Amino acid sequence: MISSNIGIIGHPIGHTKSPVFQQAGLDALGIDETFEAWDVPPKKLESIVAKFREKNFIACCVTLPHKQAVIPMVDELTDAAKAVGAVNWIFNRRGKLVGHNTDGSGFLRALREKTCFDPKGADVVVFGAGGAARAIVHALKGAEVNRLTIANRTVEKAQVLASYFSEGKFKPKAIGMAKDEMANHVPFANLLVNTTSLGMSGGPAEIASPVTSDMISAQTIGYDAVYAPPMTTFLREVEAAGGEPAGGITMLVFQGIEGFEMATGRSAPVNIMFEAIYSAIKSHSN
Repeated sequence: MISSNIGIIGHPIGHTKSPVFQQAGLDALGIDETFEAWDVPPKKLESIVAKFREKNFIACCVTLPHKQAVIPMVDELTDAAKAVGAVNWIFNRRGKLVGHNTDGSGFLRALREKTCFDPKGADVVVFGAGGAARAIVHALKGAEVNRLTIANRTVEKAQVLASYFSEGKFKPKAIGMAKDEMANHVPFANLLVNTTSLGMSGGPAEIASPVTSDMISAQTIGYDAVYAPPMTTFLREVEAAGGEPAGGITMLVFQGIEGFEMATGRSAPVNIMFEAIYSAIKSHSN
């Protein structure tokens, strides 16, 4: 099943865009490897991860549903992986497996480099309280945002996430997703981040949005961690309000770029990797 020394595991894996831009990066640097996508059902996960210890194996990106399941299978976790409680990259360091998480740092880099927005001092609302929200809240805490509100359909999950990251002056507020609750927070936010599956292609609510344009400030940046489709209903609502929409493809690529650089020890050809993913998306939509 594994015939390359670098790739991505998930289940299902057919949706992944990672091989497109990762391969472009490898080719541009003259690295003779093929970035493969491996569909690994949960029952085979442990045996597959064990193969990552083999001499020539380099690294593996990890996507759903394995980001937490792989934790006991690695030898060491970085501080980021510990804080987020999830692993999205595994590196082979001479037979020792190191689990890392680049989702949060990839999100911040996407914000800063592709939307020219520094979240320091910002008022932020994050929709959702799952794994992606956890990584993003961790990143926003480190970025020193002013206020952070976590809105989730099940408010108890938002409360758990808020209390986990509460420290010193940083005390995220947890709310439900009823319109009257969100009305006290969403209109005053500089940054709105959707981490739910609302609006995701193939998801349970493809045309839904966590919030509507009448509640969104024209001075807001709306970031959707969902990257398929490139323009979600949430982003359309942000645009309709006069705000700036930003799709999750930038977070996907930047988390991959950080992992690429740690895996290869080389500076990633960022522009080439972005060109590859945008070209693939354009050809797919035609």
